Amino acid sequence: MATARPDTTFWILTALANGPQHGYGILRSAFEASGGAASLKTATLYATLDRLTASGAVEESGEQIVDGRARRYFRLTSQGVALLESETAELEQRVAAARRALGTAAGGTARPRPAHPRSALA
Repeated sequence: MATARPDTTFWILTALANGPQHGYGILRSAFEASGGAASLKTATLYATLDRLTASGAVEESGEQIVDGRARRYFRLTSQGVALLESETAELEQRVAAARRALGTAAGGTARPRPAHPRSALA
């Protein structure tokens, strides 16, 4: 089975950090929290939830019948919280590295971009 994109996992974990949710609630929460960037397909959601459940990061927390259909609820485990904290720290490190590279880490302005080496030949 292919692994989910890291941002997919991040947004699902982020949605579940707000408390137990069913599939549609996770989709909606991830979409809203990401400013619309995490527009997940249902198949992607459940494949990722299955993987996260198998790894112990997420667990089913119940089922509710609504309009004759079962809604499975999921929640983060302590391992899932640790995974989200780890992914958040990694993202913060990446942002800090990019800001340093751009010269904006301390509120400065970006350094001028060097000319492409080939532009001097043209």
